[in-house]
Parts: sequence; structure tokens; C-alpha cells
Amino acid sequence: MMLPHWNIHKYTWTSPDGKTHNQIDQVLIGRRWHSSVLDVRSFRGADCDTDHYLVIAKVRERLAVGKQAAQRSDRQRFNLRKLNEPEVREHYLIEITNRFAALENLNDDEDVNRTWENIKENIQTSAKESLGLHELKRNKPWFDEECLGFLDQRKWAKMQWIQDPNQNNVGNLNSVRREVSRHFSDKKKAHLRAKIEELETNSKIQNMRDLYRGISDFKKGYQPRCNIVKDERGDLVADSHSIVARWRNYFSQLFNVHGVKDVG
Repeated sequence: MMLPHWNIHKYTWTSPDGKTHNQIDQVLIGRRWHSSVLDVRSFRGADCDTDHYLVIAKVRERLAVGKQAAQRSDRQRFNLRKLNEPEVREHYLIEITNRFAALENLNDDEDVNRTWENIKENIQTSAKESLGLHELKRNKPWFDEECLGFLDQRKWAKMQWIQDPNQNNVGNLNSVRREVSRHFSDKKKAHLRAKIEELETNSKIQNMRDLYRGISDFKKGYQPRCNIVKDERGDLVADSHSIVARWRNYFSQLFNVHGVKDVG
């Protein structure tokens, strides 16, 4: 597939002296999906701490998302760890007690669904005001503003090398890379020591919830959830019922090699 681009957006690697360019990084896609590729090009300004350039492909894809998956994305997660603080826990108890006191005057003839909606709304409102929402961290826990400053220095050094690949800029880029790698390594080690000390503290005070949660993070790390499978034709399936049916057919064909038999 040939896409119109300037030559600087076609090559993906440049030699340290800045004189030799080559296209050694490719994007592979099946023949069936080649028409979904809209664009492929390299980005020289992206700072990936490597002598290769970042290659990005724009792909058009249509996925069927089930209603349950859409509803899960709208759920709110409250910061339950704040309940360990006595002041916050007392404030939450007072808040939810006052709200439930207002529900005692409801009529017995009122619709049960409506009553449940009032109870759920009061619980969620009290939790949101007292505990707040759980904020998901996009970066690593050890990544802070100081790390951003080091990344800016490395990016600036790389841009100088791209504009003028002389010996001074090459040496400056290598020096900045080593300094940034050393700083990130020290940050990771300090964060690891802090987490280990936190686990030891939770073990001493018998805080089993946070202790097992921390151990689980160490054992598992980041594991993205994937609720999508492929059917017999290779198409992606996201609906929960279709996924269950696909697994049922797969194991039926896997274990029942002599034919599927109905079990009463």
C-alpha cells in the first residue's frame, strides 16, 4: 500500500551521523483488513529514547459494544480508603443518617422501584460528598513533575540533533539520555522501597485489606481486561451472550472429538 508522504515521514531510522536514512520498521496487517488502514507515517519529534522513529498507523474499525459494557463504563468508583480516617467515617455516617431519616416519611403504597431509586441516590450522593471519587492514575506512581522536566530536556536535545546532527549535538543527546535513564531508575527504586515499607507497616498493624491488595499488585502488575473474542470467521465479538456461545462451541469441538452429545 503506497501512501503519499514527504520523504522525512517515510524513513524510520537515521544513523548517528545523520547522513544515512532507512525504512526498517513496518506495520503488518492481514489481507482481509488492508482496506481499513487509512494512513501510516513516522513521527520524528516523538521522544521514545531510541534511534528509531515512532511509526503510527490510522486504522478504521467498527466494533459492536454490548449494553452491559457501556453501562460498566458509566459506573462511579468511590474512594473507599478514606473510610479508614475517623473524621471522614464519622462525617459519612452523619450524612447518610440524615438522608435516610428523610425517607422514613414515605408512604407504604409507593412503588418499590421508585423507593429503591431514592435509596440508591442517597447512598451515592452521601458517598460522593464525603469520600469523593477514586481517581485513576494514568502515569506510574513514581512519575512526577520532576520526571516531566527530564523528559522535556531529552526531547529538546533530540530536536536539536534532528535539526543539526553534528558531533556536539550527538554527544549532548547521549549524555542527556544517560542522565534521564539514571534518574528514572532511582525513582523506580525509591518507589519500590516505599511500597515494601508500606506492606511491612500494614502487616504490623493487621491492615489485611491493603496488605493483600499491595501483594496482589506486586504479583500481577498491570493486566488490561479484554472482553472481546473472535468467532469462527475471525470477526471480533464483544457481546456477552455471543462470547459465552463462542466459548461453548469452542470447548465442544475441543473435547468432543467424536461428536457432540446432549447431556441430560
